[in-house]
Amino acid sequence: MSGSLLFDAIIFLAGAIICVSLAKRLGLSSVIGYLMAGVLIGPYVFGFIGEEGEDIMHFAEFGVVVMLFLIGLEIEPKNFWNMRKSILGMGGIQVALTVAFTYLFFAVLGFQWQVALTVGMAVALSSTAIALQTIKEKGLMNTTFGSSAFSILLFQDIIVIFMIGALPLLSNTSEGTDTDAAHGSETLIESLPIGLQTLAIILSVAIIVLAGRYVVVPMLRKVAKTGVRELLIAAAFLIVFGISYLMEFVGLSPALGAFLGGVVLSTSEFKHELESTLEPFKNLLLGLFFMAVGASINFVVIANSPLTIGGILLAIIVIKALVLFITGRIFKLKLDQNVLLTFSLAQVGEFAFVLLSFAFQLNILEQEQMDMMLVVTAVSMSLTPILAVLNERLILPKIGTKESIKRPMDHIAKSQKVILVGFGHFGSTVGRFLRSHGVEATILDFDSNRVDFLRKMGFEVYYGDATRLDLLESAGIAEAKLLICATNKVSVAKAISKIVKEKYPHVELMVRTKNRYDAYELLNRDVHNIYRETLDTSLTLASDALSKLGFRKYTLNRQVQNFIKYDEASLRRLASQPKLDDDYIFKARKELEQQEKLLENDFRRGIVAYDNHWDSEHIKQQLEKSKEA
Repeated sequence: MSGSLLFDAIIFLAGAIICVSLAKRLGLSSVIGYLMAGVLIGPYVFGFIGEEGEDIMHFAEFGVVVMLFLIGLEIEPKNFWNMRKSILGMGGIQVALTVAFTYLFFAVLGFQWQVALTVGMAVALSSTAIALQTIKEKGLMNTTFGSSAFSILLFQDIIVIFMIGALPLLSNTSEGTDTDAAHGSETLIESLPIGLQTLAIILSVAIIVLAGRYVVVPMLRKVAKTGVRELLIAAAFLIVFGISYLMEFVGLSPALGAFLGGVVLSTSEFKHELESTLEPFKNLLLGLFFMAVGASINFVVIANSPLTIGGILLAIIVIKALVLFITGRIFKLKLDQNVLLTFSLAQVGEFAFVLLSFAFQLNILEQEQMDMMLVVTAVSMSLTPILAVLNERLILPKIGTKESIKRPMDHIAKSQKVILVGFGHFGSTVGRFLRSHGVEATILDFDSNRVDFLRKMGFEVYYGDATRLDLLESAGIAEAKLLICATNKVSVAKAISKIVKEKYPHVELMVRTKNRYDAYELLNRDVHNIYRETLDTSLTLASDALSKLGFRKYTLNRQVQNFIKYDEASLRRLASQPKLDDDYIFKARKELEQQEKLLENDFRRGIVAYDNHWDSEHIKQQLEKSKEA
């Protein structure tokens, strides 16, 4: 039964739903859930899927292919040039130092120099899939840490092309043919003499770039003229599948080909359409990849040499962490941002699977060496989300406190009656409006680089984690009247509301939320001043639309206020109702119907039918009539 495709699909989906849901409930990254699901359903625990982890990995790598295609779409040549210093500088230093230190480590262990160099190149590559997924999930892409991590990962994704091109030069030519035959892997490159293989790789990359510009873009233009959306979806998958197949046929990584194809198409008019088409598939396929990583952990190899593998794994993580920390210090990253960078990229990445397998085919690595490094790679990837959680909960809070002490935290004015948490686009608008009316606020933000920038702009902003009671007390929470939570993270809002309600109930909370479901949670925590960020904007747009259709502006303003009043009342009535049962759906529908009836009655009854205060055209007409009379 385990050989059935439908059975495999059911197991994968069920494992993902159960384990990811459990991980999120525990406050962990979804990546941990996918990895745990892979371990449980894989061949070495319950054995539901696959006899060998490599079989699963071969299919699951398509998630990485799609992800790198989308990353390539985001890399416009102009932006790449603007980021060249961080990409070449941070990425170059990280890769060079990691290769050097890892080479020395394995050389000391007695490995041949070809093996040590190959392993060094593989270890230098971090996991783009795990790192970027976690960064985007936590909303850290626009931080210094996020941009630095992206620069390093991008350099790694590019340099791996040259690493693969250099591997044939390290192979044992006298034994390579027999090894290839034994594994039954015949590619175009393998049929060429060793000296021509590197040249063939470079030519293959050039062909992909030229084909993307002069074949793919014209094809997409013809497809777009048909006006059939599903045809464009098919064309998007054809591009990714086609480039990946060609690269695999040549003997290169399909993921690298997809990345290059994305870069080529990043300047085309179809960039955003391709992104929106493939984005929904990317996350599901990446989840499959993470599950495959978990399933590929060979517990038999670990059981045979636990101390050796554990020692190598620990040494590699320490080497990468040390190099990353040094790189961050060279580029003057703040301590909290540097620690995030260190823990996020200290694993060995998915391209190591490609690099190690290719090295095995070229007879650089022996079977035992490859099995050992594949296990080290998979386990290091599995440990990354766990290390990130430990970093967030145990290390960063202490570093944040130290960092805040170095900054002028002791000089936070306690006389301010308003504390404003979060000073991004939303919070800065609130702060500027308060200040323009003579009301100063004690402003707290957890992004140290944003704090430095805002201070240069003339704002008195303090660095720190507002979910810490000691920081709130140093900010004057005991004497404050209002605490405005303007951050976009509902988890932070909930944590702050819990502290304030328990310790300082006299302080009135005013909290930003994204939607009504977040508002439900906060209302159930006895937080009454809820501000949904999309409500006013959406009503403003609807009001302007009706105004352009001839409705009176003053009438519309009154109706907007009525809509907010009715919707707020409905929000509070539905807050305690479970959101997933049929009773909630029934009550929510009744509330919507009631709101629309009330608004319609207000309009029809004439309460606002003769509101002319803001309608100058109507006043002009009345004046003209009076003159005529």
